[in-house]
Amino acid sequence: MAFLFKKFQELVQSMAKNITFGKNPRQLQFEADINRLFLYTSYNRLGKDAVETDAEEIIDMATKASVMDQQREVHENIHIQFKNICSALDKILLPDCKKATEYGSSHMQANAASHRSGLSLAIGKSGQPKSSKDVVPGTKALSQFEVSQSFKDHIGYTLDVRASQVPHKQAGQGLFISGQANVGSVIAIYPGVIYSPAYYRYIPGYPRVDSQNPYLITRYDGTVIDAQPWGSGGETREFWDGLAKAEAAYHPMGTSDRLWTMLSKPLEQTRFHVGGEVLDRRNPLAFAHFANHPANGVAPNVMLCPYDFPLTDNNMRVYIPNILYGKAGEVQMRRFGSFYFKWSDSQGRASEIPVLRTIVLVSTRELCDEEIYLNYRLSNTKRRPEWYCSVDEEEDERRWS
Repeated sequence: MAFLFKKFQELVQSMAKNITFGKNPRQLQFEADINRLFLYTSYNRLGKDAVETDAEEIIDMATKASVMDQQREVHENIHIQFKNICSALDKILLPDCKKATEYGSSHMQANAASHRSGLSLAIGKSGQPKSSKDVVPGTKALSQFEVSQSFKDHIGYTLDVRASQVPHKQAGQGLFISGQANVGSVIAIYPGVIYSPAYYRYIPGYPRVDSQNPYLITRYDGTVIDAQPWGSGGETREFWDGLAKAEAAYHPMGTSDRLWTMLSKPLEQTRFHVGGEVLDRRNPLAFAHFANHPANGVAPNVMLCPYDFPLTDNNMRVYIPNILYGKAGEVQMRRFGSFYFKWSDSQGRASEIPVLRTIVLVSTRELCDEEIYLNYRLSNTKRRPEWYCSVDEEEDERRWS
């Protein structure tokens, strides 16, 4: 496998410099990233028993397949990993794993009740069904730490948040992997509230949304995820609407308590736009927002990967630590510049399957008991923090061109 990975790495480096990918710099960088993700996640899917002919087939596809085809393969590779992740969490948390189908049905009923409650608020009715807390299906009484350790036993790794090893005062908390993960693994999920471009004005702190909130991230299609309300997760499976204040223990360096509280509390009218979902706040991978940018001379070991979770997979929904702000129908009708993505089938026809536009971190090499480093790719058109050292200035420029 080491020999095969070397071939993959060589192709990643050569393809990243291929200027024939896109018609403009930003499209070029998007396609280069998808190409890398295709190679890394396909390598992961091959498994330890892969033979050279399998690798050669993937390498051939990486040089010939369209970006749309590669993007579809990346999504499928990530989705397969999520199925394994969710299956492991079911075994850890469900009272009787054999009743997963029955549990999924009760989970749908719980979220349906919560959605009816939101509608009642919006149209001014006072009559509501039972509290969402009353309809949350029961799970084993395990702490977040206990779930994390059991997850490591099942999957081979888990995550820790502790003082970063990056040598500057602003580093604060960092994200660490405990255990071992192969190349192309889903290492972490970016949790929080998802905003489409149509709802930017509702992001807390608008219009200067990023002035004191370091937990905002943007996909190429313009989707923004705010992880600040999620904080460090929780200790239960509960109805979560993104309106709760994050835990003070995880304040970013230099941010005051007063400002943190202000940015964690959206405007009152936003309560009618966030439906909320029953989510497991003990998710051991919902910590991507704690990954730091590497110090000068240190290479990142993960990269961002857009993942559109199909909301039809009801049994997995509780482990996707995100909620959508606004109406899904409106989101699908909007576009962001030249980037507008719709999930499609093999014939290129747009799918009617509703999705959550999320982000995960994918490993770019084998990881073992170390800190997770993500290339932030901050725009070079704005003043950057003193601690920021560009990993690749050309990539930064293309990403934000």
